[in-house]
Amino acid sequence: MSDLFVRFWGVRGSIPTPGPRTRRYGGNTSCVEVRLGDTLLVFDAGTGLRELGVQLQRTRPKDLTVHLFLSHPHWDHIQGFPFFGPAYVDSTTLYVYGPRGDDKNYQLLSGQMANAYFPVRFSDLGANIVARSFAGTQVKAGELNVKCFGQKHPGGSMGFRVEHGDKSVVFATDSELDQQLLDPTVIARDPDAMRALPEDLVQAVKGADLLIADAQYTDLEYGTKVGWGHPRATTVVDLAVQAGVRQLALTHHDPMHSDRDIDLIVLECQERAAAHGAELEVFGAREGVTLKV
Repeated sequence: MSDLFVRFWGVRGSIPTPGPRTRRYGGNTSCVEVRLGDTLLVFDAGTGLRELGVQLQRTRPKDLTVHLFLSHPHWDHIQGFPFFGPAYVDSTTLYVYGPRGDDKNYQLLSGQMANAYFPVRFSDLGANIVARSFAGTQVKAGELNVKCFGQKHPGGSMGFRVEHGDKSVVFATDSELDQQLLDPTVIARDPDAMRALPEDLVQAVKGADLLIADAQYTDLEYGTKVGWGHPRATTVVDLAVQAGVRQLALTHHDPMHSDRDIDLIVLECQERAAAHGAELEVFGAREGVTLKV
């Protein structure tokens, strides 16, 4: 059985943040690669997609097939698409996935390349770009099975679970978990207590070898960001613990957070997992890091 690899190409939320304060974790917006042999899945098309495209054109310039899954079409999740080199090559096949009967993602990818926004039109791209729909909640992408599930976010978003044999990776960004707590008063009563989440959400990430999850805000920050579509990082830990996840990669880092700020968030989340008695490895997603699952 081939190994499953995950690589982070963009881990920032909202807007790219290049510069010395973000050098270690990276400043590109959301983009994650999942690969099994020749099967290539890409989750989100933020600015990290450009560097992935450069790498693909260096290593696999001919007959490339890419399966692109978008959590949702907010700008930080699609803005890298016009700069994705393989989309301009006629030997590339690019599948863009969405719910059955909903071509919103496909339409907005092309819409951002209207002449008012970008000098090259979507119709000028050389690749064979195909809109594909999930059959219910799952689809076969190359050699991999991918399931989708809904998330709480303004305008909606989708999480994805990739399965191969007994291995699983979940990509779940832009999900405001704190608006889904079964008992929202628990945090005021006891911030250290476990925050129970709906069973369908727990089942969606149950037993994942790797959960890549939005962890944009600290507990203090979240009070002024309610309804913005992102969770407390500590609540993400509680979801991972309840679901028996093995590894948790915190991502969608806030544009105001420096590398040092993220270090502190990761440390707090590691301490929370330990306080819950969980054997959960918690780390901050960093651009350029490749994991074997």
